[in-house]
Amino acid sequence: MGEIRQLNEPHEFREAFPVMRQLRTHLTEDLFAELVGEMQEEGYTLFALVDEGEIRAAAGIAVLTNLYYGKHVWVYDLVTDNKARSKGFGYEMLAFLESFAAQNGCSCVALSSNFERVDAHRFYEDKAGYDRVSYVFKKNL
Repeated sequence: MGEIRQLNEPHEFREAFPVMRQLRTHLTEDLFAELVGEMQEEGYTLFALVDEGEIRAAAGIAVLTNLYYGKHVWVYDLVTDNKARSKGFGYEMLAFLESFAAQNGCSCVALSSNFERVDAHRFYEDKAGYDRVSYVFKKNL
């Protein structure tokens, strides 16, 4: 369907911002570009799925290793443009991330999803074959 490419430059981050903002509504374009730049230094990689010259989906990931998953791909951000939902772009991006994980010697792909994102949960479990395995806990300081 689309072409998935890695975004490396600040102007590319800004091109992805209108789609990413649909998931990360609290961010400004400037803060998004700044944070992605900082996160790249920590191993974050941003991908975009481009179809007919438009970014239809975006995903931000890192290859990590921990005691419970071993080496894995952690998906920090995964969003499909609201105007392009239910057209297979999210599934295509997730399949790409799974292939990327396998090619990089990872044992799994893992992500967390906000409680309110019921449609996303249905997608992950029913269409993409993911298991709900834990809760994430957070305390603001």
